[in-house]
Amino acid sequence: MTNKALSRRFRLETMLRAFATGALFLSGLASTAHAAGCGTTVRSGQQELIIQSGGLERRAIVFVPANYTAKKKVAVVFDLHGSNSYPKDQLARSRWDDVAKREGFLVVAPQGGLDGKLAGTHAWNVPGVTAGDGPDDAGFLKDAVETVKTKFCVDAERIYASGYSGGGRMLSQYICNGNGDFAAAGFVMSLRAGYPRQKDGVWLPDNTSCAPPKPVSIIAFWGLKDNTNPFAGGGSPYWQYSGETALKRWAELDGCEGDMKVASGERISYMSFDKCKGGARILSYTIADGSHAWPSQTVGFSLASAADKVSEEVDAATRMWNFFDDSQGKLIADVRAKSDCPDDAIAAISKADAKGKTCSQPGKPDSNAHTAADAL
Repeated sequence: MTNKALSRRFRLETMLRAFATGALFLSGLASTAHAAGCGTTVRSGQQELIIQSGGLERRAIVFVPANYTAKKKVAVVFDLHGSNSYPKDQLARSRWDDVAKREGFLVVAPQGGLDGKLAGTHAWNVPGVTAGDGPDDAGFLKDAVETVKTKFCVDAERIYASGYSGGGRMLSQYICNGNGDFAAAGFVMSLRAGYPRQKDGVWLPDNTSCAPPKPVSIIAFWGLKDNTNPFAGGGSPYWQYSGETALKRWAELDGCEGDMKVASGERISYMSFDKCKGGARILSYTIADGSHAWPSQTVGFSLASAADKVSEEVDAATRMWNFFDDSQGKLIADVRAKSDCPDDAIAAISKADAKGKTCSQPGKPDSNAHTAADAL
């Protein structure tokens, strides 16, 4: 064989080895993606998840619906408990697992790193506002998200979170501190927009303490009779500025256009910004007779289809899921519920088909109040 032929053969063998190396590399990537949760089946129902974070073993409860196959990527909702509570208590309060059964997504209820005031309960070490030392709960939430993405078949673009009371304050500051894990977030009696600071006798969010990495869609619920985290402001040192102030600050952070839309009903009113950067939107419900409690189905939020404006009652978790999972971004309609509805609530468009349903009688306010003072 001539030198020229040997040279051609050498170049060909080199190219084949390079191709084989590339194929092995791509195969390794595929194996890594497979190992990241897809293809690994798990039992359905509630189960404990151990998360290594900051040199500590941290815990969460994961709910896996029966139709989870580990073959199709699914959404995840993180459900943060309030102060003096714990994950199973929060799931019993929010009923996020009931929504997950119907819709086929995972629910993760992480456990705060501080001891609560009652035996067996916990609270969150909220950055910048919780007094005293404690574990890094912001780092824990970040590690929890990564652990869930590793162990389950998760759609990273559909990871959401909701927080009740102290859990919502933790979630607020987590996003404010530049963490962009959640595509949308829900808050029950809890939305903040940075540390409270007083300026010229007026309490406002400290602008330097809230810098989210991207616009985030927010849905919030408030009780006008909430004496723990008052919608009007005041209360504990960690609170102070009003819920409306927090909403308007988030509208600035999300780059929302136009004035806040406001509409009032006898029991439920809403405020909204529906044109924000990156497709984000902000929706807030105030419940006239609501206390410091998770709104349940008895509150009677009105949902309606665009065509017939027929409404039905839903619980807060279902309302949040409709908000999180609405790919059209058309959740707010400038219409009222039908005049024959007993509760003159504001109608909103839902992905769910409400056709053929009629208005339900509103029940009594939810008695599932957070009885222990949210003092952390």
